Formats: sequence, structure tokens, C-alpha cells
Amino acid sequence: MRVVWPVLAFLVGLVPLLAPLAPVPHPALTVATALWIAGLVWLAPRRPQWALVLTAPLFAVNNLWAQAVTTFVVFTASRRIARPGRLWALLGVMTVLQSAFSLLQETYRTMPLWEAVLGAVAGSVFFVFFPAVSGMLFGRRRPMVRLLRERNEYLERARALTAASARSEERAHIAGEMHDMLGHRLSLISIHAGALELATARKAPQLHEQAELIRTTSSLAMAELREILGVLRTSPEPEALDEDTGTRTDIANLVASSADAGIAVSLDWSGDDLHGADPRTRRAVHRVVREALTNVHKHAPKARARVQVAVQGGRARIQVLNGPADALPGKGTRRGLVGLEERVGLLGGAFSAGPPVEGGFRVAADVPLHPAAQADQSAAEVREVPPPLAAEVLTVPRVLGGGCLGLLALLPVTGAMLVLLIFALFNPSQMNAPYFDSLRVGATSDEEVFGQYGLGQFGADGCSRFRSSHNADLVYKLCFRDGKLASKEQERP
Repeated sequence: MRVVWPVLAFLVGLVPLLAPLAPVPHPALTVATALWIAGLVWLAPRRPQWALVLTAPLFAVNNLWAQAVTTFVVFTASRRIARPGRLWALLGVMTVLQSAFSLLQETYRTMPLWEAVLGAVAGSVFFVFFPAVSGMLFGRRRPMVRLLRERNEYLERARALTAASARSEERAHIAGEMHDMLGHRLSLISIHAGALELATARKAPQLHEQAELIRTTSSLAMAELREILGVLRTSPEPEALDEDTGTRTDIANLVASSADAGIAVSLDWSGDDLHGADPRTRRAVHRVVREALTNVHKHAPKARARVQVAVQGGRARIQVLNGPADALPGKGTRRGLVGLEERVGLLGGAFSAGPPVEGGFRVAADVPLHPAAQADQSAAEVREVPPPLAAEVLTVPRVLGGGCLGLLALLPVTGAMLVLLIFALFNPSQMNAPYFDSLRVGATSDEEVFGQYGLGQFGADGCSRFRSSHNADLVYKLCFRDGKLASKEQERP
């Protein structure tokens, strides 16, 4: 488009060579003004100040089409001058220079002074004022759109941060409540269970194992509570893992504990141990086996169960399978399984739980030994900001307002030029010499001439010009006042 507009401006400037609208300047001047206006159209986006000032020489040549294109130059330049004071100062200088160059034309020198001044004012309104105001509004739209988009993005991001902060505060509140209410109770249970374990060791050895189970279970519940509190905290601390969590020894202990509680369960471990695995993977293996055995305790305590762990290919595959239960299993909440699925999913693994074809229930998980690092949750929440609104959505009223004002400059100029073009193309403008000699000043009416030969080439001085039918280099100039012929003369273009 940087080349298209100058080319179009050049072609518009050459229109007087094909359809003269007024006294036509020399063809060389017409081509020169066409090149001049094309250069100004190219210069306007790059040097708007110089483009405005350099429009003035065009008005010294009677090329109305090139002068009409100056509205586009003024519009383009006004969009790119940020300071209104500088813009209006340049427009004032431009108007004065245009009026001064216009008075150099012969058509204006033959006009009364008041008509010349009135024509300059009218031309300034349509060629300068309206395009400048519409261009200025469009120029202000761009920084306003940028500002609105930045503010919209800022507000959306602030809203997301506020929501994330509220969630973090609520989690911290829940963690505090759980710590105050449950932590104290579990600590008391653990202390009393320890005392009971010591007492039964001396007085009731047959109850010593049960007392020890109560103590270890309460300690385990306290550890799980700490884990949950770590998830709910705003900045969760790394989970406290011992050296055996999730290893073969740890899983064997879980299986042995379930067997001691009356479950017929066996362990099948293949592959390496998990001492070198990521702590999150070890924790996931521990949680999957423990949750699955807990479900067996709740829903199928009389069924046989089997725990299988296979470590190979950089992954750990866990499967806990139990046979059908003798009684109908109770309906659980499945919260534990949902939690396992989320935990395994965060590690990039796969999780499934459900009854197999042969009956019973199966819990299976496949997790990588070294999962990728998790992204910060707060950063993920902040990235939930929706995209900013498009510039067109934000400034539709401004665009419509600027466009309507721009039409005030475009339509009158375009309409007038089209009307003159139609007259130039379809209006007979040749007059023979005998008829010109027969015209009488002060007696011949304009209706008689216009009815027979049309308006001719209507100039800016208010006079009509007709080409001679016998001499292409001769023009008949007729000026009418109050409907009568005021003067007639022969002139050469």
C-alpha cells in the first residue's frame, strides 16, 4: 500500500489531460503537479510537517484534481502529529501559503478581492479543516487503544491475582483450623497410646501389640495430616520422607501390616528398588499401595489380595488386585481414588481403578521414576488471564465518530469533482467563430448560450470557456453577470 496510494494520486492528478474541468494548464504543468501530489502522498506518513507545508505550491496551478488529493495528505499528516498546538500552527501556515499561491493564478487575479477571499476560506474548510480534524481524531485513537488494552490487561491480571490470593488465604485458614483442631487431638492420642504401650508391656503383654498398633496408627495419621496441611499451605514445604518411603521395605511393611490385620495379601516385587527414584514417585507408590489396601480392609476384608510392583524402563508400575468379596461391598466416596488419580496425573503417569473381568477390584498406576518438575501453581493461576479485547471492540464509537467526520471532508470534495467530471465528459464545449462574433455584451443571455453549448469549462473566476471549433489553440471566454453577457474575449491556454 505504500506504493499504491502514490500511484493512484499520480493518476488522479493526470485527469485534466483527459477531462478538463476548467482552464487547463500546460500539459507539462499538469504532469508536474501529478508527480508533486504523488510525492506528497508518499511523504505524508514519514515527514508530516513538510508534507503539509509543501501542498501550497499546488494551488498556483489550476489542477483541481491534484488539489483535491491534498485532503488525503492533510488527513494522513494530521494522524501523525501528536501535539495539537504544532498541528494547528502548521495548518495555519499551510492555509496562508495556499491562499497566497492561489492568487498567483490568472483566474483569481481577474476576480474581485472579496470573491477570491471567500473562495480561499471555503477551500480551507473543505481542503484543510475537515480532513485535519478527522485525521487528528484517528491519530488519537491509536494511543488511546493501546492505553485501554494495557488497562484491561492490568485489571484482568489484578483480578486473577486477587482470586489466587483469596484461594491461598482460604487454604491457609483451613490448614490452621485443621492443625489446631485435629493436630492437638492426634497428638494426645499418640501420647496416651505411647503410655498405654508401656503399661501393657509390663501388665498385659497380650495387649501390647494392639497398643503398639494404636500408637503407630496415630503417628501415621499425624504424618498424613502434616501432608494435607502442606498441600493447603500457600507455600507448601517439601514432604518429609524417610529413606524407606516407597521402597521395597516400605511396601513390604504395608503388606505385613495388612496381613497382621487379617487380610490374606501377598507381595510380588520385580526389578530394582526405588532408593534412587524421585521422592514424589516414592510417595506416590506408597500412597497407591496404602490406599488400595485400605479399600480392601473396608470393602473386601475376606478376599485374597495381591500387590505387584514392577520397576523397569524408567517407570514403576503398581497393581493391587483383590478377589470378589463374600458380601456386597459398601458404597464409598471414592475421594481417596480421586486423590490418587490427581497425584499420579501430576507426575505424568497413568491411573486406573475398577473391577476387572474376573471380578473383584483392581487399582493400577504407572508413574515415571524421575518426573518433570511441576510448574508453580500460583504462576499457572496468573496465566488464566483472558486475552485483552480487540482494539476494534474497545473503540467502535470513536472509530464511527472519526469516520463520520472524515466523510464531511470526503463527500463534498468527491461529489463536486464528480459533477465537474460529468460536465467535462458529456457537455459540448466547442463554439464556432461566427456564433462567438454574434454575441453582444449586455444583451445576450446566459440561457441562450448554455442552452446551445452547455456550461463549457466553468472556471474558478465564474466565467465559462469554450474551445474554438476551428482552432484547437484558441479558447473563448464568456463572463456573465445577472444573467447577461458581461464580457467576452479570446485567450490561449
